Amino acid sequence: MSEKLAVIFGNRMPKKVYKKALKSKKKYIKKFGDDSNVSYPVSLKENEHIGKALGVMDVRLLNPGEKDGEETAFDNEKGIIVGNIRMGFGHYRISMAIASAANAMGYTPYWMDLNSYKQTTCTKVISAQNDLYSLGSRLSGKSKLFNKFVWEPMNYEGFRKLSYNASDQKNAELMATVYRNVPKEIPVVATHVWPAQAAIHGGMKYVVNAIPDNWPMALHFAEGSLHTVQTHFAYQGYRILNGMQGKDVLTPMPANDLAYTGHYIDHELVSNIETDCEARKQRKINKAPMRFLLTIGGAGAQKEIFAAIIKYLLPAIEKKEAALYVNVGDYKNVWEELLKEIPELKAVSEEHFDRWEETQSFCDRALTESVTGVHGFYHSNIFEAVYCTNLLMRSSDVLVTKPSELAFYPVPKLFIKRVGGHEQWGAIHSAEIGDGTLECADIPHTLQMIELFMREDKVLVDMCDAIIKNKAAGIYDGAYKVVELANQMRKG
Repeated sequence: MSEKLAVIFGNRMPKKVYKKALKSKKKYIKKFGDDSNVSYPVSLKENEHIGKALGVMDVRLLNPGEKDGEETAFDNEKGIIVGNIRMGFGHYRISMAIASAANAMGYTPYWMDLNSYKQTTCTKVISAQNDLYSLGSRLSGKSKLFNKFVWEPMNYEGFRKLSYNASDQKNAELMATVYRNVPKEIPVVATHVWPAQAAIHGGMKYVVNAIPDNWPMALHFAEGSLHTVQTHFAYQGYRILNGMQGKDVLTPMPANDLAYTGHYIDHELVSNIETDCEARKQRKINKAPMRFLLTIGGAGAQKEIFAAIIKYLLPAIEKKEAALYVNVGDYKNVWEELLKEIPELKAVSEEHFDRWEETQSFCDRALTESVTGVHGFYHSNIFEAVYCTNLLMRSSDVLVTKPSELAFYPVPKLFIKRVGGHEQWGAIHSAEIGDGTLECADIPHTLQMIELFMREDKVLVDMCDAIIKNKAAGIYDGAYKVVELANQMRKG
């Protein structure tokens, strides 16, 4: 196999870029070793948390010579591998959407989290890079100077460059081993570029690279895979490699390597869009408490914005004009910090902590029953932490979030300030198709938008109507189409 870092879609990289990529791989080998010649046995086990709901089977890697008595037979005809990593919640959430669609379409989703195989060089390399990204995210929330001069430019222009992709491609050679004992004929749908690159280097025959962002960045290239995008804007930018080498006009990506699919959304959400939007409009007519869903990441970024929202809503919550869901994911410390900052929050809150069946029951009841007060959600397991937001979405009226992967979900959305320049394009797209607000760049504008949602009908009703129209246009069918494309590749 020829090296993929020297020429990217027909665009030759400068020698200094090539040498930097080689140096990057050598650095990781020195730090973590190279297990390229190690054969890790594979076993399959139903995922304990989303296995029954989404039909997900975990792909487990054992140590050489180890056996665990679990099933090892893959379904070559109906199996779909969902390749992912945990980097924040976004890539896990998109993976769940793909798994949900695959399950609904009669396929078996095999879950491969490349950041979970702790004995491998692959996981060690990914974890090291993930730690750096998490540190940057935390610093960006604490330092305006760091955010302005380091984090925003890196997320907006740094990751956009072809030169960045070159180093990633070389490092991915250290990740390929995890696919050694996986049947090569089973399609891989990767929701982060590294599992896609690793699959290509690992000899997997059919790889779909489901790109999450609306801002085209060379970071997401995995040459040899089929790249899918959620918007037509992203399609145009990726096709011509727009701005990925300064002002240079580059050789375009081949048409067969790129496909527009629409948004990657779970079957459970797409299939209930009309019912859930009608319920939102009915609650508005009946003057029921307006339900706001806040999703807060563990890095603590934007915590001050969420604290301001909670303080602002508390009087309305006490009057039963508003209700609040707060999901802190698997970061209990964030909830504890909010309680310290807002002492009056405790008295009006019900905590749903590490009781997954009770959380599921609450989400089911909330679809038809009244909801008041504040409900805090924390789950130590990553699957439950992420999927909790998906379950809460259906009964919420407004999702309050930064414009990341959640920007594409079919629920009325209020966008708070982004983390990283690339995220702004998610808010722009959502506002243009009518299912979300503009990005509110500061707290006063965020509170202004909350007031509009609460005091008038038009904003919410218009978004619900837009969501229904978008569904009819197929905008939320991306997960189904990704699975379809993966299976078409298998069929030839």
